[in-house]
Amino acid sequence: MTLFDRTVPQPLAARLRPEDLSEFVGQKHLLGPGKVLRRLIESDQISSMIFWGPPGVGKTTLARIIAKRTKAEFVDFSAVTSGIKEIRTVMQQADQNTRFGTRTIVFVDEIHRFNKAQQDAFLPFVEKGSIIMIGATTENPSFEINNALLSRCKVFVLQALTAEDLLELLHHAMTDVRGFGGQKVDISEDILYKIANFANGDARVALSTLEMVVLNGDLDAAGVLHVTDETLEQCISKKSLLYDKKGEEHYNLISALHKSMRNSDPDAAVYWLARMLEAGEDPLYVARRVVRFASEDVGLADTNALTVAVNAYQACHFLGMPECNVHLTEAVIYVSLAPKSNAMEGAYNRAAADAREMLAEPVPMQIRNAPTKLMKELGYGEGYQYAHDYEEKMTRMSCLPESIEGRVYYEPTTQGREAALGERLRAIKAWKKGE
Repeated sequence: MTLFDRTVPQPLAARLRPEDLSEFVGQKHLLGPGKVLRRLIESDQISSMIFWGPPGVGKTTLARIIAKRTKAEFVDFSAVTSGIKEIRTVMQQADQNTRFGTRTIVFVDEIHRFNKAQQDAFLPFVEKGSIIMIGATTENPSFEINNALLSRCKVFVLQALTAEDLLELLHHAMTDVRGFGGQKVDISEDILYKIANFANGDARVALSTLEMVVLNGDLDAAGVLHVTDETLEQCISKKSLLYDKKGEEHYNLISALHKSMRNSDPDAAVYWLARMLEAGEDPLYVARRVVRFASEDVGLADTNALTVAVNAYQACHFLGMPECNVHLTEAVIYVSLAPKSNAMEGAYNRAAADAREMLAEPVPMQIRNAPTKLMKELGYGEGYQYAHDYEEKMTRMSCLPESIEGRVYYEPTTQGREAALGERLRAIKAWKKGE
């Protein structure tokens, strides 16, 4: 044996890559019993499609499962290493396969990295059916893939794995002989759960972290590997990442952030923001909560709050951590200092309570649309008053169902800009009553 005869052991994630749907974890909305993608795979009736989702959720694995099940020729492409010359060579071979009655499935990993000319090279072969293309992307296909190519593909959206999905995957790794099933490893359920939370929906990260902590475990005299919190802390480099025990501390921290912003305390809000980000929290999760806060707790008292929050979310999406920490800080401080109003949430909750009780209330005839002659004959739209035809740009026409006529849902506060809106609303209601 020489140095070159030695085989390098595969990473745990590669060793445990599912070989069929029975081993696949997550994506039950697509692969559960009777779901459309599962039926297509099991019946070998694959058409051109795009798998869109974050890293580590199974896009490439699904392509591998299809490759194993299909009777078609399967060609694997990478947008990182393949150019137009390679594409055309494969397309010519696919044309020849078609003459002999053989389908060709072309899997294109990271298809969003292909430029327009490279994507266009696929188009004629997809159109005439020489190939079935399966693309995988982490980016929105609407923005990254040519419209002509995208229109010929079914897009399947793969979701980030839940902590429960990842925990199932980690248990499998600890019992399967391809993982650590043949070894004596002492690792607690609590540590597995911490790894699942740390992975943030990414199966590859979860398995890589598990492999690292097991390889760095403490071996005792009996040959048992012990994995402790200290081992995990050393492997993931951040003690604070262990904050999420059964998810409780995660929700405690987001609650602390939310209540600090609501109480107009920017210093406390920034502190809790930093606690979450430094602990490895997904910045987009925090940004989504700030967007919600901008309407739930600020609302019309400062309509710019929502703009600031949405802009911060977009900045987080473009840049990621650590660069986006300043954008989140800007949004958190802005909404903390903004005047507060919960009138939006109150209005919706009151309307929702009525809607749930009266789901069948008919739409008043005067505000129904009447696109056909029959509808007009039935009285649809009869009595409708077009507001722009009137000097006041409004009418006294009723727009609520008769059974809840006069019901009030929106109750403006006196905070910030909403005070002026409240005055405007009172004037409108007075005019409609003829006062």
